[in-house]
Amino acid sequence: MRFSEAWLRELVNPPLTTEELVAQLTMAGLEVDAVEPAAGEFSGVIVGEVLELAAHPQADRLRVCQVAAGGSEPVTIVCGAPNVTGGMKAPLAVEGAELPGGMKIVKSALRGVESFGMLCSAKELGFEDGQTGLMALPQEAPVGANLREYLQLDDVSIEVDLTPNRADCLSVQGIAREVALLNGIDLTTPAITANPVASDATLPVVVEAPQACPRYLGRLIRGMDNRAPTPMWMRERLRRSGIRSLGPVVDVTNYVLLEFGQPLHAFDASKLRGGIRVRFGRPDDRLRLLNDQEIAPQTDELVIADESGPLALAGVMGGSDSAVSEGTSDIFLECAFFTPANIMGKARRHGLNTDSSHRYERGVDPQLQWRGMERATRLLLDIVGGSTGPIVEVLSEAHLPKREPIMLLKDRVAKLLGVCISEGQVASILLRLGMSLEPWHEGWKATPPSFRFDIAIEADLIEEIGRVYGYDNIPKRNPSSRMELHPASEALLDIERIKDVLVDRGYQEAITYSFVEPRLQARIEPVLEGIALQNPISSDLAVMRTGLWCGLIDAASKNLNRQQSRVRLFEAGLRFTRLNGEIVQEKSLAGLALGSVWEEQWGEKSRSVDFFDVKSDVEALLRLAGHEAAAEFVAGRHPALHPGQSAEILLSGRRLGWLGLLHPKLEKELGFETRVFLFELDQGLLLNRAIPEFKPLSKFPQVRRDIALIVDETTTASGLTGCVQKLSPELIRQVLVFDVYQGQGIESGKKSVALGLVLQDDAETLTDARVDGVIADVLAKLAHEFNAKLRE
Repeated sequence: MRFSEAWLRELVNPPLTTEELVAQLTMAGLEVDAVEPAAGEFSGVIVGEVLELAAHPQADRLRVCQVAAGGSEPVTIVCGAPNVTGGMKAPLAVEGAELPGGMKIVKSALRGVESFGMLCSAKELGFEDGQTGLMALPQEAPVGANLREYLQLDDVSIEVDLTPNRADCLSVQGIAREVALLNGIDLTTPAITANPVASDATLPVVVEAPQACPRYLGRLIRGMDNRAPTPMWMRERLRRSGIRSLGPVVDVTNYVLLEFGQPLHAFDASKLRGGIRVRFGRPDDRLRLLNDQEIAPQTDELVIADESGPLALAGVMGGSDSAVSEGTSDIFLECAFFTPANIMGKARRHGLNTDSSHRYERGVDPQLQWRGMERATRLLLDIVGGSTGPIVEVLSEAHLPKREPIMLLKDRVAKLLGVCISEGQVASILLRLGMSLEPWHEGWKATPPSFRFDIAIEADLIEEIGRVYGYDNIPKRNPSSRMELHPASEALLDIERIKDVLVDRGYQEAITYSFVEPRLQARIEPVLEGIALQNPISSDLAVMRTGLWCGLIDAASKNLNRQQSRVRLFEAGLRFTRLNGEIVQEKSLAGLALGSVWEEQWGEKSRSVDFFDVKSDVEALLRLAGHEAAAEFVAGRHPALHPGQSAEILLSGRRLGWLGLLHPKLEKELGFETRVFLFELDQGLLLNRAIPEFKPLSKFPQVRRDIALIVDETTTASGLTGCVQKLSPELIRQVLVFDVYQGQGIESGKKSVALGLVLQDDAETLTDARVDGVIADVLAKLAHEFNAKLRE
């Protein structure tokens, strides 16, 4: 919610500076995200009026203007703006003026003609305005007046980041109500009275879904002049609230939305066929929205329709076929209350997020519609004229929200807040919050106002009391409780230890959304069905993740786009799958590495990270958990990984996770120009560590024997070492792979693998005969299992 401080202070003006007001709002739970000036810093700019125009003698695109500046004689200004015309009023920077960015205006000659200042555009004055050319000022603007004073530009725009429960503050009046409450002062609001009805023209209105639209108001206004300009004061308030001026009718509906928080919509009455019908979508419905997006409203989506079909997606956006244009003279003005549950998620379903849907999803005051209609009508009559018809209202009292009284116990206030607040203060706060209050022998019966959808239980009332009383006024106390130490299992490794190892090895922890883009997840895990969200944040975050790679890949892509060529990321989080129809949450640990192995340096030659670099990182985690002996890296196929550089990680025969290079096809589709390596491990298995056991050291010497074997090139080193270790574990203490060779002297399709065997006995010194016997058994076993031959 963005608004002008000057507009706010017209409604409530506390004795606070801007900084104090911002701090007060933030401490009251309305967090201020930004405070920005209404315009750039400039001086020496006044209201000028173009009296005469003449072509520049030496430049086709320049005009020589005689501009009234409030003095006895006009000044000569050379101007190149395409929209400059005789009689228009525009900002004039005179000699000595200073514009945003430090630009100073001095007398200068442009193609041989002297210019004594500059006519300015909105952009040149630091306005956030999409218009091109000179900034046109109203004809009633006084010539020679200081522009900052005339437009009240010594103002700021305050942007508040509201939590979803505070829909009552999605308006200037809502914010003003809070400021008045916090400062204990009165609120000034515009008086709203019924506008005189000049004709009996109406349109019939039928509401087929009263449960979704309990209150609907409509009114015909005829004979307007939609070419009339929107007043500068309204355009400025809209601009400072982040809304662009789009013509008087649209500007008025946007203004009332900002002022009251009540969305309205105007239909071109000449484009309507028959009456208005509020209904749910039908299978054959089609609607082209104001943004030219064509949609097919679903049967659970509320639409505003006439005899020809849908006119608008209710509570979200109007349709282009019934939109108001510059030539519109008759409108049907709509103002309604839609139940939040029926609007929630409908905008995001179509990739939309509008000011109207933002408010209707969170809840609009169901008693606000008449005031909104009459306020908009009054503004339209003042700006574009016309004659009004009577308000047509369709009301279903049974479906309007009912506010039930909430029982508030006196003792509960002190118990939850930790501070004693007098009964008089509590009652005063509740009344200032707009509550209907009835005393009760144990406390109060408080009925929330219609605009506070978020107050439903006793704790909500106490939260409001604490918020208004002031969190800074609540004393700090250390909690008093009995602390009980619970035994910690030595067999359970803390995930923080795992994270420390990864950080030590150059990784950085990432935290990504548990929601991911459906198409990306389908490419990463095509076998697993993603769990769709009923009300996603956006279409790009519409399913729950079945693994952590999607988030890490997206984070890596964003880092590369920001010129970070070396990326090491890991994440510990949940993945979500279905098992027998039930949603299962599993803890997972995943990592990603790309770019060079080391940061740029002089001591080592630069090379890109490879499979074995990332494998060593995973092995470090396995060693920490005591799983190095039980873990195996087995060649496997994963749809997201390169078929020749991927491994399934097994722990005592159970799948622990995957490791590998991102599949080349995916690498290309996702826009990576460097190799991306990934791993993902099951936290449950990884953290269930093997507890180390002490074994006495042997008093007898070790013996090492090296053997070189000729085996098929498809034979894995882990297969060879595993076979050897199983043969005689009481004697063979270690098996090392110290050389792998293919080339001259080795048959095609074969390779040489050199193993180092370390033998030791706990009871006696090993003799050569005994060692030779073990080696002979090893060679026989390898020959039988792998057809291995001793290399000569």
